[in-house]
Amino acid sequence: MAHFVQTYQVLGIAGALVLTLLLPLAIGTVTRFFKLATTPLETHPQRFPNVTFRGLELVKGAQLAKTLLHLLRAIYTFALVLITYAYFSIVFSFFDQTRGITKLLLQFVFQIIGSFWALFVAYLPNLFSILMIVFVSYHALKIIRLLLTAISEGKLLFKGFHKDWAEPTYSIVRFLTILFVLVMVFPLLPGFDSPAFKGISVFLGVLLSLGSTGAIANVIAGIVLIYMRSFEVGDRIETNQIMGDVIEKTLLVTRLKTINNEEVTIPNSAILANPTINYTNLSNKGDGLVLHTNVTIGYDTPWRQVHQLLQDAAAQTDLILDRPEPQVYQTALDDFYVRYELRAYTKHPHKMAQIYSDLHQHIQDQFAAAHVEIMSPHYRANRQGPITIPS
Repeated sequence: MAHFVQTYQVLGIAGALVLTLLLPLAIGTVTRFFKLATTPLETHPQRFPNVTFRGLELVKGAQLAKTLLHLLRAIYTFALVLITYAYFSIVFSFFDQTRGITKLLLQFVFQIIGSFWALFVAYLPNLFSILMIVFVSYHALKIIRLLLTAISEGKLLFKGFHKDWAEPTYSIVRFLTILFVLVMVFPLLPGFDSPAFKGISVFLGVLLSLGSTGAIANVIAGIVLIYMRSFEVGDRIETNQIMGDVIEKTLLVTRLKTINNEEVTIPNSAILANPTINYTNLSNKGDGLVLHTNVTIGYDTPWRQVHQLLQDAAAQTDLILDRPEPQVYQTALDDFYVRYELRAYTKHPHKMAQIYSDLHQHIQDQFAAAHVEIMSPHYRANRQGPITIPS
């Protein structure tokens, strides 16, 4: 009997040694397979094709490769844990002194698996509801995306719905859909009724209430601006006494690039609360954008001569239209001088600063050539000489 026990122990030691030698081999084999499978995902993720449906890109190839990489890493970790557990369970079973540990390990594992399985079975109705909510919402968004893409490309027309509304409308619908899914799914999550979960929910609600007042106002203003169609990216606008080209338009802010090459960020609520001038929109409609400038000339200069000089200056200025013709108005008869306003038309609102500069230069040149001073005379005493009514 003692000889049998001794032989059994020797066989157990031999088996343990063999398994110990096989353990690195098994781990190395699994690691090699893991590296073989993950190397293409890590080095060339861009080679994976995009997942598309009827020309609409659903998932990018790089994102798909990243997801597969995380999945393979999880499988690799689980395989290592399983190999290690199997090694210790088998080795402990070779000896009488440690055979009880093997039983405890098995009972522990089966108990954990049984508990998880019971929880999983009990949670199946809620899980099915969550999957159905996510599935229906996801495919509803895809259908809406297809419709709005067709509208933005001009393939589908709805009276009163402009093409440039398609993208922001989808963003709004997607946000509301995600919000709806969260509201529907949260009560179905495990532990939703626990005090800890409720405490976190209240804390997050307070943070959102305190910190999002201004943001919500800007988002609402951004939505209103989108559907008002006050301006688009690329337009030259003026708001809050700031003139510039629109370079970005979001739900929260609008960014302008001024003529001084400055980027100005304006909250949408501030734009909505103040008048906005769209120079580009005006230049694309009707006769074009009106540029106007004022000069004051004394009564001793005939008004017909002033009109002609101003019109000649406008005619010499590049980017000012010949039709409609530049117009001159006498806007005021002040005590000491006449106020003239020149109004000319252009189709180039983005070059307003240069056009104004050239126009003012030509006005100076025309008046200088005609020996007419651009000045506003003021009198402190009655003159003794002749009056200045032109002949």
